Amino acid sequence: MKLASWNVNGIRANIQHGFLEYLEAFSPDIIGLQEVKAMLDQCPACLDFESMGYTILWNSAERKGYSGTAILSKIPPIHVTYGLGLPEHDTEGRIITAEYENFYFLSVYTPNSKRELLRLDYRQLWDSLFLDYVRRLEMEKPVIFCGDLNVAHQPIDLTHPKQNEKNPGYTPEERRGFEAFLSAGFIDTFRFLHPDTPNAYTWWSNFSASRSKNVGWRIDYFLVSNILKEKIQSASIESEVYGSDHCPISLEIDL
Repeated sequence: MKLASWNVNGIRANIQHGFLEYLEAFSPDIIGLQEVKAMLDQCPACLDFESMGYTILWNSAERKGYSGTAILSKIPPIHVTYGLGLPEHDTEGRIITAEYENFYFLSVYTPNSKRELLRLDYRQLWDSLFLDYVRRLEMEKPVIFCGDLNVAHQPIDLTHPKQNEKNPGYTPEERRGFEAFLSAGFIDTFRFLHPDTPNAYTWWSNFSASRSKNVGWRIDYFLVSNILKEKIQSASIESEVYGSDHCPISLEIDL
């Protein structure tokens, strides 16, 4: 099964920069999107996804032009859940859970800690709540979750680790939050297959020609339940695909 994930940084803008062509060329069975920044009825071109064979699942933020997640699936899900089921945490459209016969698939957009770490406390709470949520799902069937987790886990996962130790996305608190998922048994699929591969990034700043210089961060992930570890066939970063400040990532897994 071919799976993909992409923080599109605005689906309407991304469509203008080749998203439909990417979707047709790669043709994932399921793709999770983050930062769609639109309600579905604000994106008429998104209806083309249905003509390409996809069921559209969409979770918009209440605030217009902000956040939001989506799942496009060639396999009709058995059941769909939006958010954590906690109203105070579900206004930003950050999670969609699609249930299939043998697994759960989630698209998630983790809150950024923001400049001066103004939202770090909330970010830590979110990590804890989300981990509890996926562990509850895992009691029923294996879990695959993908998305922009807004953290570089190890020094190998960003170009300038020393300079960023107190910056959003690489604080000790955020890295411990990510480590908690691994301690709970989830597998970082890219590092599982490519433990020592350097310069493998999924996000680049729009400043200083960062992408052309490959000065970046790996903050987009596929994590899977440990029981699926031996079923992982490939995990890739599609850095040649443009259209966003992030690039797509992919996972092939025997399900």
